[in-house]
Amino acid sequence: MARITRRAGLGLVAAGLAAPALGQRSEWPPGPIRFIGIFPPGGGTDILSRLWCQKISEITGEQFIVENRSGSAGNIGTEAIARSTPDGRTIGLGSVAPLAIGPTLYKRLPFDPTRDFTYIGGLWQLPNMLVVHPEVPARTVPELIALVRANPGRFTYASSGSGTTVHLSGAMFAAQAGLEMVHVPYRGGAPAHVDLIAGRVHMIFDNIPQALQAAREGKVRALAVTGAKRSPQAPDIPAMAEFLPGFEITSWGSVVAPAGLPVPMALRIAALTRQALESPDLIARFQENGATPWVAGPDELASFRAANEAAFAPVIRAAGAQVE
Repeated sequence: MARITRRAGLGLVAAGLAAPALGQRSEWPPGPIRFIGIFPPGGGTDILSRLWCQKISEITGEQFIVENRSGSAGNIGTEAIARSTPDGRTIGLGSVAPLAIGPTLYKRLPFDPTRDFTYIGGLWQLPNMLVVHPEVPARTVPELIALVRANPGRFTYASSGSGTTVHLSGAMFAAQAGLEMVHVPYRGGAPAHVDLIAGRVHMIFDNIPQALQAAREGKVRALAVTGAKRSPQAPDIPAMAEFLPGFEITSWGSVVAPAGLPVPMALRIAALTRQALESPDLIARFQENGATPWVAGPDELASFRAANEAAFAPVIRAAGAQVE
């Protein structure tokens, strides 16, 4: 893993690596910059990734293009990032699922989160939201717990893939409430929502952007969010911790690149990322989609990921969610 020191970061301006002004073209390698999105198009993280790419394209004058490489809870796309040439032309989404949950969930991963990436900067943090199909006869979390408890093995919860926070939220809910439910994994949040709305599964703990939009349209019923407290985007929806003390799972997204990315390029992308996240219009668009912009430098991001992995490990083991 490429480590970028605080001293190096403070030398951005002196080294002439500060982010360019709006509309000024940066000294980027020729051609479009590929941003590997590790989940399918249409999901919450894909929406947020495209918003960020649009803003950073405006700032740099370069073309940032999202390339979706989904599957295996983000592991396929994350491996693609790790195996890319470290020249700045390929970066991608670093997510909690493959980088903080995956090391404990899976016995083997095709990448090493510590060794195979250059950690560049945070993008967003957001909780998940529990939504149920409208025909599920439960309008509160206690009612849902009672309903599922009375019908062991009958109710299903969808996820965007084994090893995502969407999966782990459902597993944690079942474990803490003493419920027997069936996990139905999909290749992303968008196809999972299609089946939820169609009534093929009963519920999902999805990232807020897609779940909140579906709830606002009356396609699903929102019961709770998984952050430590209520979300500003949905203040009327209770936090799961109000019913199950200590329940908290928050998703996050970041910018990562292959290991070996030259430090000057990594620092340039970090500065541009921060500039984009401080843009009022991007802040507003993130918040509209239930996300909080997350400004974190390279070292802070790398340390956060490691601490997050350590925090998730006992939760995964307690929930019995490990995958062979």
